[in-house]
Amino acid sequence: MQSSKKFQAAALAAIAATTGMALATATPIAAHGHKEKSQPNIVQTAQSTGVHTTLVAAVTAAGLADTLQNPGPFTVFAPTDTAFAKLPEGTIETLLRPENKGTLTNVLVYHAVSGSVTAGDLVALINKHGGEAKITTLSGGELTARLSGDTVVITDAKGRAAAVTQADVQTSNGVIHVTDGVFLPA
Repeated sequence: MQSSKKFQAAALAAIAATTGMALATATPIAAHGHKEKSQPNIVQTAQSTGVHTTLVAAVTAAGLADTLQNPGPFTVFAPTDTAFAKLPEGTIETLLRPENKGTLTNVLVYHAVSGSVTAGDLVALINKHGGEAKITTLSGGELTARLSGDTVVITDAKGRAAAVTQADVQTSNGVIHVTDGVFLPA
């Protein structure tokens, strides 16, 4: 657990250095910094949506469910089942094999950021940095956020773009932004 906290602290420092913003102080808009203890956590929220079955299965297979139920806070860009279905045939089945747990874990933590980063925070970063903001994920990889009209679009290291289709889903331990694509690290 200690190395996990060090990793989270290092990831947060990298995000702050990359974006010029101390994300640990970012406050969710809807919650104004106060979250009800009865509010579901990230995993419970994803389980309840009906459109994140693949994501929940992947998080469970990677052994990350306990981590994403910890206090956090975390920001998760959560691909829908439809987003996962857009991947080349056999990709999900291959990633879910026990021998590919490390690769699956890397893909999943590439969708997570330390701290609670709202859509308003993302838009502010995009505007502050001339139209795009670099985001360092918990995997150490980088995502690029831009605006397309009023929609936040996130591009992964391979140049795949995914739109945030639902922003600011508040949980007891962070925030979820639903995406229409899966991010793949370089």
